[in-house]
Amino acid sequence: MFKGVLINKDDAGYRAAVQEIDESSLPEGDVCVSVEWSTLNYKDGLAVTGKSPVVRRFPMVPGIDFAGTVTESRHPNWQVGDKVVLNGWGVGETHWGGLAQKARVRGDWLVPLPKAFSARQAMAIGTAGYTAMLCVLALERHGIKPAGGEILVTGANGGVGSVAIALLAKLGYEVVASTGRASEEAHLKALGASAIIDRSELSSPGKPLGKERWAGVVDAVGSHTLANACATTKYRGAVAACGLAQGMDFPSSVAPFILRGVTLYGIDSVMAPLPVRLEAWERLGRDLDIARLDAIVREIGLGEAVAVAADLLDGKVRGRVVVDVNR
Repeated sequence: MFKGVLINKDDAGYRAAVQEIDESSLPEGDVCVSVEWSTLNYKDGLAVTGKSPVVRRFPMVPGIDFAGTVTESRHPNWQVGDKVVLNGWGVGETHWGGLAQKARVRGDWLVPLPKAFSARQAMAIGTAGYTAMLCVLALERHGIKPAGGEILVTGANGGVGSVAIALLAKLGYEVVASTGRASEEAHLKALGASAIIDRSELSSPGKPLGKERWAGVVDAVGSHTLANACATTKYRGAVAACGLAQGMDFPSSVAPFILRGVTLYGIDSVMAPLPVRLEAWERLGRDLDIARLDAIVREIGLGEAVAVAADLLDGKVRGRVVVDVNR
């Protein structure tokens, strides 16, 4: 038996709670992992609360990330004792995830825990930080350099936004953070933001084109915020879109793309191939300031995960939440 958050949906309704789970219930896979740390992302909040149809099978253990140690393996790449990390691949949605003490998954989904990080630090990064790195890589490949001008980061107090600010600042970019929480200005500047703007400047319907300002954008919000970010990006600039906190709609026009040559990059972290994942984690080990990361981390036990997931959706959580699944 092991402990985990289990989501059920039946005639009694939708509910999530920490339960004792029999190991025989674990799904199919060729690698078993003793999970040490997991985390809470926005998608986990949606899954745990049921506010969006994230979970596709029931019962389900949520948690799109975990870090731990291999205990059994029939996969050629993994041996007992290996330290591993998992991000995405539908885990926590269609396959049991990381908010539990044990997991059984496909070995192809795993990456080695980078030597630069402990299991806890890897989960402080999690899918949010790994996605932030994918966004930064997209801007770099587009040719955007620190001398090119300001980089806008939306949803700045969230996991993606926080790590993106820290990464970009260390790489020498001038970062402008968009947030709805003015009280967090000192925190965002400590991460490396040079200026703060209120999210209301971007979150309402805007014009097809606005005054050029951003050399590049990391957007975790979507909807009008993404549309306005594109409309105010400089000629031949780039926008990396990875989230939908405001909504899945994109009320924009073709104007930024055909009149200014703006490029919109869609960032998919869930199904990204192994070479992309390995590059992102290698760069995180090199470019992320661990001291800054520690400043945005809140640690909780497994028993707190359900309540904190609801707080995350309500905008009451800043930065990253790591979950010690063994307490």
